[in-house]
Amino acid sequence: MSLAESWDTYAVGSKPRRAVNAKGDATWLNWTQYADHGPDEGVLGAVAGRRVLELGSGSGSNLAHLVTLGATGRGVDVAPVREAGAVERWGHLPGLEFRTAEATAFLRETGETFDVVLSIFGAVWFVDPDSLLPLIRSRLAPGGMLAFSHLPPGGRGPRPAGAGPRYDRTPDEWRRILTGHGFSDVGVSLIDPPEGRTVGTMLVRASA
Repeated sequence: MSLAESWDTYAVGSKPRRAVNAKGDATWLNWTQYADHGPDEGVLGAVAGRRVLELGSGSGSNLAHLVTLGATGRGVDVAPVREAGAVERWGHLPGLEFRTAEATAFLRETGETFDVVLSIFGAVWFVDPDSLLPLIRSRLAPGGMLAFSHLPPGGRGPRPAGAGPRYDRTPDEWRRILTGHGFSDVGVSLIDPPEGRTVGTMLVRASA
């Protein structure tokens, strides 16, 4: 089974995102694995007028929220079914596009630059950082931001058969790796889980 087929199978079995969140919002950004929990898009600062790339865009819901705030969005996901679902739900939004591609292949081929690159339980967790991060850095505009989240090392999470390893790294390891690939102002935070849960979320930000 190919990488795309593995993620397609996983996506088909995934539960669709709710139509509205607990606040009644139709769009929102969620960094963690828990509903209605954790920080919002404020992590990124103002997004209006900024070009945003999401690697592993999934349902497209996080990126769609940023576009409603004035960003221009490009979502890339290796699973074809993800592109189809995202276009069906969010294709009406101007300034938002989705594409099926493996993250490193897309970054090598594109001539675009971006102000923000996101990966929320996405490509940064599943692609060798020594291959992926230099490519991200090359496509970020000066002063641009990379922001990503995934489980802390040892946390159990999605890894479809055939999807390869997860690149679990500690906060200190991410600081070292990102700095080594030319990023600066690296910040790593651990978001506590909601009451009754034991596994938090790691959130990483770095500047180009």
